[in-house]
Amino acid sequence: MKILMTMVTLMAILMMMLIITMMISKKSKFSREKNSPFECGFSKMSSSRKSFSTHFFLIATIFLIFDIEISLIMPMFSTKMVEMNEWMLSSAITIIILMLGLIHEWMSGMLEWSK
Repeated sequence: MKILMTMVTLMAILMMMLIITMMISKKSKFSREKNSPFECGFSKMSSSRKSFSTHFFLIATIFLIFDIEISLIMPMFSTKMVEMNEWMLSSAITIIILMLGLIHEWMSGMLEWSK
């Protein structure tokens, strides 16, 4: 009970400190000019936010997942500390999970670049 009371007291103190710092450091009112990017007095030429393909992001994420898993499997070839049965079992489980994920993504149409 003593630990709980200490934790609650510390959280209350921290919350008060956060609120006080937010009140002290409050900036002046925001205006359109203050929120816009500074570009030497000229209007900006293009949108600061470029369009990004969600499909490209999904394919990049899939690539990263496969790349990380392969990076984890490759050093297992050279390790002599684990038994061969354990190595084969863990590698097989990892590859099966990867293959099931790949089949699911393939069947759902995520790997098609153009629709």
